[in-house]
Amino acid sequence: MPPRQRPRPPGPSTPVYVISVAAELTGLHPQTLRQYDRAGLVSPGRTGGGGRRYSLNDIEALRVVAELTAAGIGLEGVRRILELENQVAALRARNAELGRRVGELTAALEAAMAALHERKPNLPALRPRGTLHPFQ
Repeated sequence: MPPRQRPRPPGPSTPVYVISVAAELTGLHPQTLRQYDRAGLVSPGRTGGGGRRYSLNDIEALRVVAELTAAGIGLEGVRRILELENQVAALRARNAELGRRVGELTAALEAAMAALHERKPNLPALRPRGTLHPFQ
């Protein structure tokens, strides 16, 4: 019989917390969590019976939403802020990816230029313009 493996704790995106636990962890009322779900601000996982299950990432998102609403921002404003923050994060990731690609291409260009300079003495001499076709 193989040795028993120790179960790994759930990852931050694994939906494991029922609504009452999520409410307790965030200090929000369960009805508020349902309202945020209906507004599309947080999308918890669902059980087969339709019950909500929140992940650690969902709990953190709920805290952010609560902080923004406590500052007087309406739910639609919060939704827009979260949407823009997601866009900014995606653009930063894309910018970093493009920066890496520019570095790779720059290195390849420099290597090609170095190889070209090494071979330059072996290149044939260019004829002056018009020597092949004197009537041009």
